Amino acid sequence: MNETKIVKMLYGKDGMILRVPGDSTVLVGKDASAVAEPIEAVADALKNPIDSPSLTELLDKNRPGTVAITISDITRPVPNKVFLPPMLEVLNAAGVADSQIVIIIGTGMHRPSTPAEHEILVGGEIQSRIEVIDHTADNPDTLVAVSKDPPVSINRRFAEADFRIVTGYIEPHFMAGFSGGRKGVCPALVDLATIERFHGYETLADPQADAGVLEGNPCHRIALRVARTVGVDFLFNVAITRSREIAGIYCGELNAAHLEGCKDVAEWASTDVAEPFDLVITNGGGYPLDATFYQTVKGMCGALPALGSESTLLIVAGCSEGLGDDAYAELVLSYGGDWRRFLSDIADGETIRFCQWDLQMRCRVLERIGLEKLRFVSDGIEREIQKRISVTPILGDGDARARAQRAIDDFAGANPDARIAVIPDGPYTMLRRNS
Repeated sequence: MNETKIVKMLYGKDGMILRVPGDSTVLVGKDASAVAEPIEAVADALKNPIDSPSLTELLDKNRPGTVAITISDITRPVPNKVFLPPMLEVLNAAGVADSQIVIIIGTGMHRPSTPAEHEILVGGEIQSRIEVIDHTADNPDTLVAVSKDPPVSINRRFAEADFRIVTGYIEPHFMAGFSGGRKGVCPALVDLATIERFHGYETLADPQADAGVLEGNPCHRIALRVARTVGVDFLFNVAITRSREIAGIYCGELNAAHLEGCKDVAEWASTDVAEPFDLVITNGGGYPLDATFYQTVKGMCGALPALGSESTLLIVAGCSEGLGDDAYAELVLSYGGDWRRFLSDIADGETIRFCQWDLQMRCRVLERIGLEKLRFVSDGIEREIQKRISVTPILGDGDARARAQRAIDDFAGANPDARIAVIPDGPYTMLRRNS
């Protein structure tokens, strides 16, 4: 390899430095600048929300006895510690005492948070003042029905609160179009059956269930319907920079504020792709997103616009917590590399396997390029396990960086005229085919 360029990939907590041929295309969005004074920006946004009275006005009108605030779980790098203190100040100033507030971690069907993760999510000072709980989608005692057709149950503490605030952040999402907004309720706070319906086979078989797509997206439609059924009094979403600082604040009415944020994120995160590449190198988004293989699939699917039938995809991911929860691990290991049998088994829609949606989305990549060309590098999953999860693992000597570099060098050496692309920010970059 003669002329080269150095690219830092998101990988675990520290990143991964890779060397690629000098003529490789680096696919990144425009990113955005961090707001200069985030605390002041939060306070100003709460006073001047989108399509809604200010938070103070809403509280003065409703005089709530209880307030529920949802936050994302540890898989999302949301700057809660920045915006929660000024939000709590507004609540306190409106006569809502700390004892009347509960912060609910919207785990969806993810595992419960640990005490250490509570500290990471909200900080010790807020923990000492405010009750912080996890949503438990599998515990009927913590749920209450809000709809019969279709049947939907919601976190009881959220549904029964006098005033409901949903927080989170907006990024491209590989099946729901964008994260944030209504997803802070569904799937974050709903029962398992609703989560399964949200991720059902027919839902994800719809080509509109894709990154950057809201119009006609069945995941978006389901989530928005559920959120409106239970009722959200105030939305607080942010967009973040590559360094995970606040770039934009979108608060106010549930859908209007979310759509405003999605427009900005689409502009910042998108980059155009004219035709497929021979080799695409991406990642699982770095920590905390790439802590599990389950979440790493987002990086694979995010690369689809750059892939043709002859393309090779190389993805690096830390996977410090392994495959994911036990149900997901059991599912992927039970099929081994036989992903076609998996698709056949779930296509009848009669039985929904827990976490099947993640493997179904990965099958979009497998259908495009095949198993042999989906190449995976990680130090977080045992090598024998890597051979059984419908990827082609890059094994051999050296750590993940060394093995990934060797794979790139070997490919470039064998294919000197190959068109190579690198996606340093993985799933946080939204690729758009412009031809």
